[in-house]
Amino acid sequence: MRRSLSARHLTMIAVGGSIGTGLFVASGATIAQAGPGGALLGYVLIGLMVYFLMTSLGELAAAMPVSGSFSTYGARYVDEGFGFALGWNYWYNWAVTVAVDLVAAQLVMAYWFPDVPGVYWSALFLAITFGLNALSARGFGEAEFWFALIKVIAVLAFVAMGVMMLLGIIRGGETGGVANWTVGDAPFAGGFAALIGVAMVVGFSFQGTELIGIAAGESKDPARNLPRAVRQVFWRILLFYVAAILVIGLLIPYTDPHLLRNDVTDISVSPFALIFERAGLLGAASVMNAVVLTSVLSAGNSGMYAATRMLYSLARDGKAPKIFGNISRNGVPMSALLATATVAALCFFTFVFSPNAVYIWLLNTSGMTGFIAWLGIAISHYRFRRGYVRQGHDLANLPYVSPFFPFGPIFAFVLCLIITLGQNYEAFLQDKIDWGGVVATYIGIPLFLLIWAGYRLVRGSHFVKYRDMHFPHGRMRVRTNSTDGESVAETD
Repeated sequence: MRRSLSARHLTMIAVGGSIGTGLFVASGATIAQAGPGGALLGYVLIGLMVYFLMTSLGELAAAMPVSGSFSTYGARYVDEGFGFALGWNYWYNWAVTVAVDLVAAQLVMAYWFPDVPGVYWSALFLAITFGLNALSARGFGEAEFWFALIKVIAVLAFVAMGVMMLLGIIRGGETGGVANWTVGDAPFAGGFAALIGVAMVVGFSFQGTELIGIAAGESKDPARNLPRAVRQVFWRILLFYVAAILVIGLLIPYTDPHLLRNDVTDISVSPFALIFERAGLLGAASVMNAVVLTSVLSAGNSGMYAATRMLYSLARDGKAPKIFGNISRNGVPMSALLATATVAALCFFTFVFSPNAVYIWLLNTSGMTGFIAWLGIAISHYRFRRGYVRQGHDLANLPYVSPFFPFGPIFAFVLCLIITLGQNYEAFLQDKIDWGGVVATYIGIPLFLLIWAGYRLVRGSHFVKYRDMHFPHGRMRVRTNSTDGESVAETD
């Protein structure tokens, strides 16, 4: 595989992965649920958790830039069966997420073309994402760079517009200001339960930031570029999410009924569209619809890439059929890409069932898997560092050292576990438990544990002892083959 992803690609992959429909559509609902202060606190807490996860992943990926990422780290530093289950969990997560995004694209396109059958749009966008990934890793990286740039510009324009409205430079901000933080139960409404509910929504919004761990295997000079991308992610998250939530909370009271809507099929109720419209921008809903479409395509493009590389890595490690380890002449694992595209074709179920029903069904089946991957990162990094130090290695030899160990991975693990187990806690508080909803929400956990236990039973794997761990020695550098331009990672 070729190291063709540059520093700008890595940065935008990380930033773009954290900006999605959760910010553009669901952010209003989080403010309505927990108040402006509760929503802001939720985004800060989850943003901090994600930053700690990114520093953990940065240390691992800079030392071992492989496309298998979480699966490889889990197998080396936790248990081979753990890595196996983590890899298949992550492949399934993103393969199904591509299908989710393709169905979401149908719902978004219906805003402009209500009479065109949705499956046509899914087929078109599936062909586009497949084509971008089939070209090369650079093709994926370049597309993701421009997708992410559109989202970044939209958020920056929104924040700038909101600040000008608050300052009275643009008409429409007369009712905004600190007064909206004193309406009703503001700034914190709904108590602790509302904060946990917001944390779950925010957690889903941030999923995708870990993609740079997968992209590390095809990045130029990963020892230098990965730490740089990790450092930049936190400040981008702080600016894009926290600033946007703060502006919305100051301009729209949390009691505004418009905020209760968070339907991707009706972008006109997005808090972004509402504020743009109040500033007198005609066609704001249409513009935001285009931005949301970009977010959906970006997530689909990233998901196709991540799932393909994970399946390829599993095959190369002997944990998936060998055919998925084949590489094309331009450095793309085509068999793994075709397998991922086949799962993504679940989006065509909308030909038989309602697009909304298929969207919710696919979303529920993949919801837990992203959090399991995050838990895997925290565990793998904790054990990696403990083993590395116990064997007497010098931290100065690592290309990047997470500055918050052990607090960072422990904090990220505990908070992520609370969010994971609390996904549908309200179901247990009802007079009659909705077991169907509970199963749909939590099915990912027993499946993961079952795959892990099955692998241990068949292969006889066990927890890796600290003294038996193998680490890359020396500082990572990249050697470029002068004949074909292919870069190969090696250690001094």
